[in-house]
Amino acid sequence: MNSLEAIRNYVRLAPEFGTAGQPRREQFKPVADAGFVSVVNLAMPDHADSIDDEGRLVTELGMNYFHLPVPFAQPTIAHLHRFFALLDAMQGEQLFVHCIMNYRVSAFMYHYLRLRRGLSEQQARSPILERWKMEPQWRAIMRLEADDLQLSRP
Repeated sequence: MNSLEAIRNYVRLAPEFGTAGQPRREQFKPVADAGFVSVVNLAMPDHADSIDDEGRLVTELGMNYFHLPVPFAQPTIAHLHRFFALLDAMQGEQLFVHCIMNYRVSAFMYHYLRLRRGLSEQQARSPILERWKMEPQWRAIMRLEADDLQLSRP
């Protein structure tokens, strides 16, 4: 197992995207060493597993840090729009995207890869989605299509 695979629920979802649950402090160095340019965190800052100074830790390793907190109990279309805008702005960069368990990230990446990058449903679907006993609010998010999000297809 390489050091990235030791991170909770790590999945290399596409060549430019690594996704995972919350890394431990010491696991951000292997993220930087793997060539990731930026870290995007969708977890809430008050979660017991979050790292208070994650932004400082990440930037000291030479990566950019973006925190887009998505409340697990209340994800919205607005959260998806912000996520899409951020990933669109960083297109072509190696991005490490995480939350606490890689659930939020897997759902958001599914839509991003399908609706913004034109990947098939199978290509966009993280294996994490198969293991997750999805709550109703996330089943509703997963059912969204381009028209629901007022997006044009790629």
